[in-house]
Amino acid sequence: MKNKIYLLGISILITAFLSSCGGKKAGTFQFPPTAVTAYTVETENASYYINYPATVIALNQIEIRPEVSGYLTDISFQDGQHVTKGMKLYTIDQQQYQAAYDIAKANLAKARQDYNRYNELSKNNAIAAQTLEHSFEDLKAAESNLNAVETNLRNSVIYAPFSGTIGISQVKLGSAVTAGQTLMNTLSSDNPMAVDFQVDEKEIDRFTELLHKRTGPKDSTFTIILPDQTIYPYPGHLILLDRAVDPQTGTITARLVFQNTKNLLRPGLTCNVRLLNNNTSKSIVIPYKAVVVQMGEYFVFVINGEKVEQKRIDIGRTINNDMVIVKAGLKPGEQIVTQGMQKLRDNSPIMLSSEGKRPSK
Repeated sequence: MKNKIYLLGISILITAFLSSCGGKKAGTFQFPPTAVTAYTVETENASYYINYPATVIALNQIEIRPEVSGYLTDISFQDGQHVTKGMKLYTIDQQQYQAAYDIAKANLAKARQDYNRYNELSKNNAIAAQTLEHSFEDLKAAESNLNAVETNLRNSVIYAPFSGTIGISQVKLGSAVTAGQTLMNTLSSDNPMAVDFQVDEKEIDRFTELLHKRTGPKDSTFTIILPDQTIYPYPGHLILLDRAVDPQTGTITARLVFQNTKNLLRPGLTCNVRLLNNNTSKSIVIPYKAVVVQMGEYFVFVINGEKVEQKRIDIGRTINNDMVIVKAGLKPGEQIVTQGMQKLRDNSPIMLSSEGKRPSK
């Protein structure tokens, strides 16, 4: 009897609960509408940048090593200085080379005098022909020796082979240097500078077209971002694609050239090349925050009256880090949700709280 009374009480409570819910049956309860922000889909000319990691390279660079041995007697520059072609850089002790040159010059004068004398005597058959031949061989040997010691004397002074920036000297005054071995310094050209980056082999046709395109000094197709995230003030132009594709990476090296009047670009500097893509055809562009990623696919919530419909889309490049190109799945004029997607499902009821604004460019 008590159990029947208990069950009756529960039935009364359930009936009262259903009545408080407006008499709706279980399973028909609906969540209140979600407040969302809408964005109207439009088309526009989508311009964006493609980024490539890159490295600054000197167009000319040489390691300075001596061609003669000896002790360093003079350094004619300051470390890190800009030097011009033909400027004296280092002097190696010239005494031994000057002495050898003087001796060789005197030996040549004697050999030439002896040959001239024997040549006159041979005209009167006063000496054997073999004596004249030996004299001639001595003259040629003396000339060759003078040329050799003259070259050594000349190489005891090292000059800049081209204009550029010289590095920190690896040798000090009084240091002993060895011909062909001692690294004394490195000289690199500094204006203009090159920037090398890797291009996927699938983009070779596109870059070949850019290579043959004539661009003016104000063309902004190629720019670079420096390590401090500032944009380098001068645009560059493409001068070459390497001769071959690297089979290990499937890429080819492309080279840009930039003017470097302020010496901001140094060899070895890392940067990012930006290739401007001017899309002449109009594209659908939406805020990236409207995109929902599920299992590697991309979706947006399209507003349909007082509800939303979840649609799959195909996306392309991002623009300015907050917009994205939609290649398929949306049409101009449709409204999508940009805020409040976290609580939404397909056919969820919504309440429009505000209209999203297109970001200013």
